[in-house]
Amino acid sequence: MGSGSESVTEGHRSRALVTGGAGFIGSHLCERLLDDGWIVTAIDNLSTGRGRNIAALAENERFTFHQADINRDPLPAERVDAIFHLACPASPIAYSRLPIETLEVSSVGTRRCLDLALGEEALFLLASTSEVYGNPEVHPQAETYPGNVDPVGPRSMYDEGKRFAEALATWFGRVHDLDVRIVRIFNTYGPRLSLQDGRAVPSFIRQALLGEPVTVHGDGVQSRSFCYISDLVEGLVRMSVVERGRINDLPVNLGNPVERSVLEIARTIVSLTDSASTIRHVERPRGDPDRRRPDITRARELLGWEPTVDLEQGLRMTIEWARSTIHDEPRQAPVERPSRSSRGDYGRGRSG
Repeated sequence: MGSGSESVTEGHRSRALVTGGAGFIGSHLCERLLDDGWIVTAIDNLSTGRGRNIAALAENERFTFHQADINRDPLPAERVDAIFHLACPASPIAYSRLPIETLEVSSVGTRRCLDLALGEEALFLLASTSEVYGNPEVHPQAETYPGNVDPVGPRSMYDEGKRFAEALATWFGRVHDLDVRIVRIFNTYGPRLSLQDGRAVPSFIRQALLGEPVTVHGDGVQSRSFCYISDLVEGLVRMSVVERGRINDLPVNLGNPVERSVLEIARTIVSLTDSASTIRHVERPRGDPDRRRPDITRARELLGWEPTVDLEQGLRMTIEWARSTIHDEPRQAPVERPSRSSRGDYGRGRSG
C-alpha cells in the first residue's frame, strides 16, 4: 500500500510532539514523521520506553528528546502543531507493575497534553486501545460497540484508563472546539517490541529462539488479530492529516482484521524460527479476552487505509530483528517506576 498521506512540505503540519516517543510504537512514529519532513519533539519518562529505540534519530537536527514525566514535569515549550499522545504502559507486565502510573498518564497526562494542544491550537491525536472493548460480546468489534469491561478487574488500570482518556479528549474537543482524533489500536508487533513484555508474539519469539517451551495460555483457542508496525504507523499518519470534518469526533479502529488463534500463532513462530521448542499450555490469566478482531470499515472509508503486511511476512521481519538483539535483552521486563523529575535531554537536535 502506498502512502496516502501528504508530507508537510505540501502544506500539512510541521511540528509534532510525540509522548511516549521512546516506546515501541512511538519510536517508529517519530522515525516516520521525520522521514515525512516533520520537526519532532519526543517526550518519555523511560519507565517502559528505551533510549536505544531512538538512538538512531539523535543525529537528526529536526529531532529533540526530553526525558520527563508528562504527569508532573514541564512540557516542552517549543511551538507544536500536532500532539500524538502515545505515552502509557501497554503490556500486561508493565501496567500491572505500574497501575497508578498507568491511570495517571491516561487522566492527568492526557489532560495536560490537551491543555497544551488547546493553547497551541494544535491537533490532538489520542492513541487508545482495543482493550476498551474488554472481553467483547460482539464480534468483530466496531467503534459503535461500547465494550464489556470490568472496572475493578486485573486490566482495569489500562482499559478503564484509556476509556477515561477517550471521554476526556472527546469532551475537551467538543467544549473547546479542539481538533481531537482517537485511534483504537489493536495488537501490534514488529522490531523494538520488548521480547520480555509478556505479550504473545514477542514471548513466543523469545522462547522459540532460545529453545525454551513456548507457553500458550489455556488451550490457545482464544483469538487475536496482529498488525505489523509499519501498517499501524501508516494509519496514525493518515489519521493526523485527514480532513477534520470527515472524522466528526469518531474513534477509528486500526488493526489487522485477519484473526488467528493464539495456538496457531505459537506454532507458526516455532516453524519460522526452525526451533525445536515444544508447546506448553499454562494457566490462562483472569481477564484474558476470548476474541479480538477489528472491524476496520471506518478506517477504510475515512482514511483509505488497510494493512498490507501479512502475518508470516511480518513475523519473519520481526524474528530477523529479534535474532540480532535477543542476547542484549534484559532477563526481566525493563519496567521501573518513573522519576518524578526530568533527567535531561537525549540527542542533539533542537525543534525550537
